[in-house]
Amino acid sequence: MKKETVESMVEFFANEQLQQMIFSNPARKDGILKVRIRTVSLRGKLLFQAEELVGTQAFHKNLLPEEVCGYVTGLLSGGLRNGEVISGLGSAVVLVSKKGAVTVKIKRAACPKQEENREDGPAADVVLAHNRKKRYVLEEGKPVEFLVDLGVMTREGKIVRTRYDKFRQINRFLEFIEDILPNLDPGRETTIIDFGCGKSYLTFAMYHYLHCLKGYPVRIIGLDLKKDVITRCNLLAEQYGYEKLRFYHGDIASYEGVDHVDMVVTLHACDTATDYALAKAVRWGARVILSVPCCQHELNRQMKNEQMKPVFQYGLIKERMAALYTDALRAQLLEGQGYRTQILEFIDMEHTPKNILIRAVWDGRKKQNEKELQEIMDFLSVKPTLAALLEES
Repeated sequence: MKKETVESMVEFFANEQLQQMIFSNPARKDGILKVRIRTVSLRGKLLFQAEELVGTQAFHKNLLPEEVCGYVTGLLSGGLRNGEVISGLGSAVVLVSKKGAVTVKIKRAACPKQEENREDGPAADVVLAHNRKKRYVLEEGKPVEFLVDLGVMTREGKIVRTRYDKFRQINRFLEFIEDILPNLDPGRETTIIDFGCGKSYLTFAMYHYLHCLKGYPVRIIGLDLKKDVITRCNLLAEQYGYEKLRFYHGDIASYEGVDHVDMVVTLHACDTATDYALAKAVRWGARVILSVPCCQHELNRQMKNEQMKPVFQYGLIKERMAALYTDALRAQLLEGQGYRTQILEFIDMEHTPKNILIRAVWDGRKKQNEKELQEIMDFLSVKPTLAALLEES
């Protein structure tokens, strides 16, 4: 039997039927920790996008098909010791021993789906787009009741054309949920609070994925200020038989309905509402926090610095810098409370400008960063709400 190599594996799988390649288990913690490779189509060309996790940051690069083999070989020789490939053509596992020996095991699909009438040009983009659908956590073509009622899907399972961005957003969110599953205990009920749930697309998706698809015992609470939305969401939850999904009217700062929470989700909570949600999560000892902030106005109003005055005079630049400073300080403040934080891309900028997600997972090791953070805040002449709330607690 022919011995499989990394080169033969990449040659077999690096095509439009690839779902994902994941490389992890680094020999050292000071470099790339994890890489996920998937297909993308840009201007009609098939490319492979690599998402590299370095420390708490994620970086993206696009590779030509002929560049994938060298890139993957470099990852494995550079310290990543595990690899997994999933494709319409089959699957593969790569293991690198401590001595550097590489083992590749490929399982080819019995009857791989071959594309019919494959042509270059516009038709190729359609085929690639079709292939990418099967990588979604919630697949197109399989009707999901809450997506139908919320206007994202038709009863036949087709995505409503004007709601495709929302469909992509929901699935991207579920990928983040999938990543944090090891931090949830499947043997006991997990309590999750979604602050500012709005129409609750993502809240319903979270319950459907965790309870209906994965079988986790969960209790999910959605909180929002719009009474009519809360009423409708509760009716839908009862209609679907989602017994442990409930929605309540109230604001983030004053909510005291539970004593313990395992995970806090806050998506598009405006300005300092995000800070109140993060402070609540810390106070409850939540193991996982997922936050997509928006409308970060607070620091923009406060920021003053003579050295930066030539830059701050441009309102648009100052506004964007303030938003980035806000989320970076939030992440570091959470690090000081014992969380390992990452700032990740929620969804492509072309689909929403609110594309930063703060993911924080509790590990109990409090980063000693008070001095550095105070120096930054003094330099900018700012006092973020989250910093003040954490001082009070």
